[in-house]
Amino acid sequence: MNQPLTQTDVDAVFSKPKNEDAGRKAQVFDFGRPDRVSKSQIHAIHLVHEVFARNLSASLSAYLRSYLTVNAVSVEQLSYGEFTGGLPQPTSLISLSLRPWDGCGAMEMNPQLVFTMLEILLGGKVRESAPARREITDIEQSLVEVLYRIVLHDLREAWKPVTRLELDIESMATEPQALRIVAPGEPVLVIRFEIRLGEIGGAMNLAFPSVFIRTIGQKFDREWAPRKTEPSEPDQQRMLGLVQRSTVELDAQIEGLKLKVRDLLEIAEGDVLQLDYPVGQPVDCTINGTKKYRGRLAGSRTKKAFVIEEMPEV
Repeated sequence: MNQPLTQTDVDAVFSKPKNEDAGRKAQVFDFGRPDRVSKSQIHAIHLVHEVFARNLSASLSAYLRSYLTVNAVSVEQLSYGEFTGGLPQPTSLISLSLRPWDGCGAMEMNPQLVFTMLEILLGGKVRESAPARREITDIEQSLVEVLYRIVLHDLREAWKPVTRLELDIESMATEPQALRIVAPGEPVLVIRFEIRLGEIGGAMNLAFPSVFIRTIGQKFDREWAPRKTEPSEPDQQRMLGLVQRSTVELDAQIEGLKLKVRDLLEIAEGDVLQLDYPVGQPVDCTINGTKKYRGRLAGSRTKKAFVIEEMPEV
């Protein structure tokens, strides 16, 4: 125990066999953008917002009295700085409360899309023009708030199966850098939508802090987990009542030989075809093409019949 270690002993402790790391490859890890949201949760979030997009298409079409389509395009993880850096300036941007959960979300709507909707609300028509490069006036701002409240209503309903969210407008801005829901380096989950009004198309972006998605991650797992439930007795009786009135095709036939087409064309009256099927061998009876019974052909008065002798295991 008191024997001192030599330099050779120390080197042997810290040295590794040459083949210990064979086959291993280093993986690059970016500490600025950690993967906080799993792929399964991203898929579940995409499903939630596909429902939201369909409902919003109907709501905005009814409000604007113009046909409008909304499509969920993508869900991706970015830093908040990357999200705001990719937005046009000026734009229409709001922060959203996520009560009863902590934190805030953000929603942005493309300026060309906003001004097209405003023109419709003020009595104009949908027409393709250059994107407006001006601030929204106070009168227009009140109309934009109504549009956002319609959007948030449908978003709130789409999130109900997962969790209750009180999505309310906290603040509004026209410059992306003026609205900060998290630090620029913090990761956010960005859901992108495409909204089309006739020939006019524009983007709408929704951003949630990744820490919020991670907090409620178990709720996504429970909501979209596969469920195996046995049908109840009333359900079985109801299904049986529905199928009892349906019809099926029963077919019992003797399997014969195979002929070439030229031999078939040469068959004449009086020829004998050998079926190679023993007389005592049972015949298969099929239901809609599936073998179900086995028995023998018979006759009942003037009609053909089939006597069931056994029921093969399926």
